[in-house]
Amino acid sequence: MRRFLSLAVGLAAIGFLATGCAGPEKKFSRGLNNVTEFARLGEIRRSMEQTAIWEGTDKAYTLGFFRGLNRSLARTGVGAFEILTFPIPTPDYEPIFYPIDPVYPDASRPNFIADPSWSPDTALGFSGGDIAPMVPGSRFRVYDY
Repeated sequence: MRRFLSLAVGLAAIGFLATGCAGPEKKFSRGLNNVTEFARLGEIRRSMEQTAIWEGTDKAYTLGFFRGLNRSLARTGVGAFEILTFPIPTPDYEPIFYPIDPVYPDASRPNFIADPSWSPDTALGFSGGDIAPMVPGSRFRVYDY
């Protein structure tokens, strides 16, 4: 039994190391992005915005909200699945849910946080970026023309 267990652990380690690092890493980070959808509320805000544009403002708060809620639930479920199965190789580690990147409304796309480590400007003492990206609807940016 001891020999079988050590052989199984050795084969699992070889299989895990032989699959490479880039695929599981992408799958895990994509899963983390998708699981945090309800913190971002991107699908809900974008669905409400697109419904208001294409189907009228009277449907944005009802139809758009529930479309976004359904997409948010699906994105969160797919993200949890990708986190749990990230070491298991799938063909080319292709995503399950499209679009791959997090969704934001067209009216408010976040940038980097205003921080000297991203774009320092020592002459002025501050740099550009979102002021409060964690606040939904915050669109004020320094140096945005």
